[in-house]
Amino acid sequence: MSNLKSVSIFFKVILFLAGTAMPLWAFGQQFIVQDSLGRPINLTQDSLRQDSIIRDSTRQDTAKKGNDAGGLTSIVLSNAEDSTRTDRKNNQLHLYGNAKIKYEDMELTADYIRIDNTTRTMFASGMVDHNGKYKGRPIFKTATDPPVTVDSLIFNFDSKKGKTYGVFTEMDGASIQAKEIKKNEYNEQFIRHGFYSTCNLPFPHTHFGIQMSRVILTENQVVSKSAYMVVEQVPLRFIMIPFGFFPKTNKRQSGILFPTFGEDFSRGFFMRDGGYYIGINDYWDAELRGNLYSKGSWEANARVRYKKNYKYDGGFSLRYAYTKNGEENTPGFSRAKDFNITWNHSQRQEANPGTTFSASVNAGTGSYFSNTAAGGSYDYNQLTRNNMSSSIAYGKTFADGKVNFTSSLSHRQDISTGAVNLELPTFNLNVATFNPFDSKNRVGEQKWYQRITMGYSVQGKNSINAGDSVLFTKETLKKMQNGIQHNIPISMSLNVAKYFQFNTSVNYTERWYFQSIRKFYDNTPAGYEEVIDTVQGFNRAYDYSFSSGFSTKIYGQKNFKGKLAAIRHVITPSVNFNYRPDFSESKYGFYREQLYADGTPALDNQGRIQKYSIFQNAIYGTPGSGRSMGIGFSIDNNLEAKVRSEDDTTGTGFKKVPILQGLTFSGNYNFVADSFNLSNISFSGRTALFDQKLGLNFNGSFDPYRYETYTTPGSSAVSYRRINEYAIKGGQLARLTQFGLSMDFSFNPAAAKSRNNNLNEMDKNKANMTPEQQQELARISSDPNAFVDFNIPWNIAASFSFQYSKPFAESRITSTINLHGDFSVTPKWKIQYNTGYDFQMKKIALTQFNIYRDLHCWDMSFGWVPFGTYRSYTFNIRVKASILQDLKLTKRNDYYNSF
Repeated sequence: MSNLKSVSIFFKVILFLAGTAMPLWAFGQQFIVQDSLGRPINLTQDSLRQDSIIRDSTRQDTAKKGNDAGGLTSIVLSNAEDSTRTDRKNNQLHLYGNAKIKYEDMELTADYIRIDNTTRTMFASGMVDHNGKYKGRPIFKTATDPPVTVDSLIFNFDSKKGKTYGVFTEMDGASIQAKEIKKNEYNEQFIRHGFYSTCNLPFPHTHFGIQMSRVILTENQVVSKSAYMVVEQVPLRFIMIPFGFFPKTNKRQSGILFPTFGEDFSRGFFMRDGGYYIGINDYWDAELRGNLYSKGSWEANARVRYKKNYKYDGGFSLRYAYTKNGEENTPGFSRAKDFNITWNHSQRQEANPGTTFSASVNAGTGSYFSNTAAGGSYDYNQLTRNNMSSSIAYGKTFADGKVNFTSSLSHRQDISTGAVNLELPTFNLNVATFNPFDSKNRVGEQKWYQRITMGYSVQGKNSINAGDSVLFTKETLKKMQNGIQHNIPISMSLNVAKYFQFNTSVNYTERWYFQSIRKFYDNTPAGYEEVIDTVQGFNRAYDYSFSSGFSTKIYGQKNFKGKLAAIRHVITPSVNFNYRPDFSESKYGFYREQLYADGTPALDNQGRIQKYSIFQNAIYGTPGSGRSMGIGFSIDNNLEAKVRSEDDTTGTGFKKVPILQGLTFSGNYNFVADSFNLSNISFSGRTALFDQKLGLNFNGSFDPYRYETYTTPGSSAVSYRRINEYAIKGGQLARLTQFGLSMDFSFNPAAAKSRNNNLNEMDKNKANMTPEQQQELARISSDPNAFVDFNIPWNIAASFSFQYSKPFAESRITSTINLHGDFSVTPKWKIQYNTGYDFQMKKIALTQFNIYRDLHCWDMSFGWVPFGTYRSYTFNIRVKASILQDLKLTKRNDYYNSF
């Protein structure tokens, strides 16, 4: 079957050469292959292997060497469902009805097989049934090759030559048909009246194809007579290729990558994506591409891919662009130099057990995608992205998996502001929890002290935050923050009085920093200004806390008669006692008084001396100020109904319907605080309504204290501050200071289920995908509109987000709604839409429409953004087979191209 791959490669070359000159019209007739009965037939490749020596055995017996009248000298395993007839006069064996012949890894199935021992030949074909249909065509397959269907075949055992008629096969995502294929003893194949097509139907409709009169296939070369393209059953004979000669190799070949041509409104005429492909070896390849524009802009791109089976794969690219927009010496003229670097690497887990390494890098100038229109791809997701991120991670386990070490380099970049955060590097070492007082040879249940568990972890981090234009300057590098944090948790859990769970824990945290700060107010002509100095040197910061509490579950159920069978309520209350010292005391040295330049302490609006932490804004934070000794509490609620099923006729079938899930209230009361002893009361919950079609999540917080207004001396501005007085004294139980609500609704849950099932199926084959296919899978996984399923006739889905905040007198509300879905106009036509509305901005969000047409072996799509910043339309038609995705026709008109 390896020869078939060379046929496919040869046809693709012809297809490209003919496609570059394809006109919109042509004259002529298409050649249609017919069988011996005058009916159109399917066509494929030679199905007989050179080393297939068929041996006679009508009942799986063995024919001895040197037997009579030229009998076959080898074994054939044969049977037939209908009948088997031996013609001794003509020395022939006839098999009828799903006849099968097996030899080693070869198997031939046909409705009729004849073995002639006199001429040492075999003939196989289908048969005409009582309806006049030709059925039971020969199917040839081996253990390594896919099945091949033919109209009929003949094979000579002496000359090792075979001939097939009406051959059809698929190879590399395309279909090859031929009226006749012959094969000789030198493993050479001869194709007569062949046809190459992107469609797998016997009579392709919407397709591109090539008609060939003669083709010779040898081990090292492909030789062809005349060939011409056929488009929509119209042969383009006037662009016929008179002959072709192509070398055939089993390794990657370097060659020219042909560009595309067009015009850009701001940058002029262009020649895009031209370059050179370099087939380095079986594991590496590379592409060098460039874009040239008539108004002076240019882009260069170097891309390298690598893969080693069962070990690792990945690729990296470097893109550089020089962009000129507008006319020189005009107000709108601008120049820009941009670059972008990407690197993706993944390692198979079995390649190095216990060790992991991965990389996902996307870094560069923030204006690269907008200035270059995403490298000329006009990818909407790239054009509208507002951030870039990268991560390179390494991990290793030790001590039989009890110790885990990870390290990473990461990068986050806000494209709109230019802010960059680098972590170079971070590391984590975690030791699995263990029971220090337990014994390996313990007999019986654990005693209370044997239930004590202990763990240990250490983290380290180096971090830089700066703008992308000054990222690697000396002043920025001096501002690098770093630190190491150790954490030792000790805990114990016991069952008490059968129904209660008792938990107690002690947590110790120590931080090592290599810099600290000093703050003071400096007297300037404009008034007092806060000055912050950074002091280099090693410092320790530690804290510890203690917590102990109980939790239980309370069940309640109310039964009813009728369709509603019962309502069940599960309450999970918990209460804990917690203690933490005041680490702002002077004996610890973590906090200092903030002073004016003359040494006078600064006071807050409550008249108290201001204190600041010398580790303010440090990577791992600072020990807490103020002593805490209080009681924490939370109440979790789950409410569900049991409903009798209408589909159940026995009366014993029930269905659970969630009413309210995870409704939780939590807070803390600090006994030793000098004011505001009670914390804010936070709450959250979720539910699903209308048979799981509507998902609803909410959260918020209540402030139990009142607030008052005040004015700063010398200013008329009104400010607000909390006062140590409960809101209930003013007639309110508590003040709602924050509330969030989000909803997701789908009128057709089958659409989401179908999408998830298809993505899960594709995800199973991710290891066998190319990097481009893996990126495409990731894109449709995150974008619901990127997946088109013609099996789902319609889908309407919506999401709503609402946020409310009112810390004092003024409130702020943001709310948005998004609507997306699709519907099939016919089984082959689908319309997809996505729109939304921002109630705060009072404007319509991004609106898109996409129209898809299933053309069997082709896809056609039309996308339209009717208004807004990124208004555009695109038209795309391409082959479905992934191997032929480069064969496509695209027409686009977008915001970047105003023509």
